Parts: sequence; C-alpha cells; structure tokens
Amino acid sequence: MEATLTAKDYKSDLKPIWCPGCGDFGVVGAIYRALAAIGRPSHEIAFVSGIGCSSRIPGYTTAYGFNSVHGRALPIAQGIKLANPDLLVLAAGGDGDGFSIGGGHVPHCIRRNIDLTYIVMDNQVYGLTKGQLSPTSPRGLRTVTSPFGSFEAPVNPLLSVLAYGAGFVAQGTPADIGGLATLVEQAIRYPGFAFVNVISPCVTYGSPESQMKTHKAAMRDLGTLGHDPADRLAAMELAQEYGRTLHTGVFYRREPAEPTYEMLARERQRALSGEARPRELILDGFRPR
Repeated sequence: MEATLTAKDYKSDLKPIWCPGCGDFGVVGAIYRALAAIGRPSHEIAFVSGIGCSSRIPGYTTAYGFNSVHGRALPIAQGIKLANPDLLVLAAGGDGDGFSIGGGHVPHCIRRNIDLTYIVMDNQVYGLTKGQLSPTSPRGLRTVTSPFGSFEAPVNPLLSVLAYGAGFVAQGTPADIGGLATLVEQAIRYPGFAFVNVISPCVTYGSPESQMKTHKAAMRDLGTLGHDPADRLAAMELAQEYGRTLHTGVFYRREPAEPTYEMLARERQRALSGEARPRELILDGFRPR
C-alpha cells in the first residue's frame, strides 16, 4: 500500500519571510492541504511562479519549483505541462504579476485550455516593491504612486477570465483556510485550465478595510447563496461585484470539460504514428462557448 501523504510532506525546510500576518501564510497552508488531499508525491508536481511576495511560494513546498521572471509564470508552466503532460502543474503569482506585466499571457493560456491550475494572490497593491498602485487597486486608493488617489478603474480578474472562456473559476480568502484548500483541490482536479483568485491581505501596504478580520465578517459563500456553478451568465453577474462583495466559492465550472491542448496533441501524435484513427482531433463534439 502507498503511504498516505499529509500536508507536512509538502512543506519545505525554507521558512517564509513574509510580513507577520500576511495572507499568503494562509494560502500556502491551504495549498499544502489541497496537495495532501490529491495525494500526488512531490516529484510529480511542478510549481511555477513569477516575481513578488506571493511568488516565493514554490520554494516553501517540496515540489519541483521554478521562480521565473515577472509576469512569465504561465508560459513557462505551459511549456512544462506540454513537455511532460503527466506532471501536476501549478502556477502562482500576484495580481500585478498576473494582470499587469503578465496580463497578455492569461487569455492565451485559457484559450489553449492547458491543464494547469493558476492561483493568484490578489492584494490590490504591489507589496514587494513597497506599496505602489496595482492593476486591481480600487479607484481612489492612495499609494506612493497615487498620492491623490487612483484615477483608474481596477481590472476585474474574475470577470476577465470568465470572458476569456476559463472552464473553472473560483475565489477564496485565507480567512477561511479550509474553504480555500477545498477550492484549490477542486481546481487541481478539474481537467483543464483552472483559475483561483485569492483575496490575500497585505498587512503592510494594504488598506485597513481589506484585512483578515474584515474578510471573516464580509465573505459570502456562493454555495449558501444558491449559486449554480454551471450557470456562466450568473457567474459573470456575480463577478461584477468584485471589489464590493467578497464572494467565495466556485463561480463557474464547465461540465463536461472541453479537451485540453495536451490531450489533442497526444491524439494527433497517436493518429500520425498509426496507433489510432484520428477523430477529427476530437473536436466534433465542441460547442461554441
């Protein structure tokens, strides 16, 4: 019998150097729990990140880790998955990493439907570089780069990935580590691109209204609200409340899941080698999104 893995088995010897009280402590704890529930050994997991406080996470796990350059976690994660489709591939980064310099990679990863899980720690500010305005900062926020308050409308990560066609979209908070762990586990199990937005407070540069105690009181579970995650239009309606209402849970899950890029590539390879007859690249059952 295979040994049962626990959350501790995915925890490396490196000690996190985040600010005390940072939400990312809860995020990495939830990831440990989710990986233990999945049960894949560390050598079968690849964890890629960009640059930023949240991008330190791969080093705090026992998985294969790759700390890439700013905004480039997704293309590297895609390359790893295509080179070795049997690996469980995770990508992580912050809201600036994912929706500013790396924002152009998100729609293309989604449209390819690479089977990987993308976890974004969204704190609405640049934390590592000392509190500048980020793409998800709310309008009016005062930072070192917006002393008169932000004049810009924020990027909506949830609505963006839903519009791009992501098959699995969820949001959680480290104020509910158990719930967040369940969301990450569901995202990993989903056969295709999966996105988890984590509202992770920055205790040093974040606004007082966006801290952990506030999250515990403010979060609204989509399951208890009766939301149907199969309803994409309802998910998009709820996503429009980003920044005003802290919804947690699965916004959208496409069922059945569409074939992944690597599945289609394998199918074509088998057909070309004569091992199997091509099934029109198994695209005959596709429906427009």
